[in-house]
Amino acid sequence: MTNAILIREDAGAIATLTLNAPASLNALSDAMLAALKATLADLGQSPAIRAVILRGAGKAFCAGHDLKEMQAGRAAPDRGRAYFADLFARCAEVMQMIPALPQPVIAEVHGIATAAGCQLVASCDMAVAAEGTRFGVNGVNIGLFCSTPMVALTRNVPRKFAFEMLTTGAFIDAARAAEIGLVNRVVPADSLAAETRALAETVASKLTAAVRIGKRTFYDQIEMTRAAAYEHAGAVMVENMLWRDTEEGIAAFLEKRRPDWA
Repeated sequence: MTNAILIREDAGAIATLTLNAPASLNALSDAMLAALKATLADLGQSPAIRAVILRGAGKAFCAGHDLKEMQAGRAAPDRGRAYFADLFARCAEVMQMIPALPQPVIAEVHGIATAAGCQLVASCDMAVAAEGTRFGVNGVNIGLFCSTPMVALTRNVPRKFAFEMLTTGAFIDAARAAEIGLVNRVVPADSLAAETRALAETVASKLTAAVRIGKRTFYDQIEMTRAAAYEHAGAVMVENMLWRDTEEGIAAFLEKRRPDWA
């Protein structure tokens, strides 16, 4: 495997991104955040890519922020205030780039996903976890409440479950993560890559424009009131219905044939 801290591999319409810092359990170091930001920006301009898989090299998905870097940042004259403000702003930017991407992003999770690593899973559109994976927002155990991971976590799981995770610092296993909605499914470790790839291929097989407009609308409407969401989603569906490829898709379904999408 290359020495690059983040590896992008394109195969057909699917791009796989591998966090490649196994010695630090793929911590979100300054270098890792910079690599993610640049790669996600490039993917946003890659029309041939229809789905993205995000995974980690070695024995873990991601252990969160690089605590050694954070301790070094504290040595700045202002006790690190400027460094920490910049760090959390950069991390928040990367996390928000994932739902903003036109392509669905699927986390392929194994080992552990802790603190900002759990935030990364929660920021992805879907997640597949290997049996035995553990999830946590454990900062409270070292006196640092996981306030920024909380933003993504509370948009994935019911508030009481999220609050328990945040205030106890306890891990939950993969089965529990699926139960509360943090991941979509749990699979045997030896079939994790194949199951995640199969999900990505299913998504990639759909009409690209429909998935892209659907993903954008999904995140837009979720922040609106119910009435505003219906108004917005209805307008999107009107436009979608008028597409030539949608007309063809409906005709193909009625005629029991495969659609001839341009």
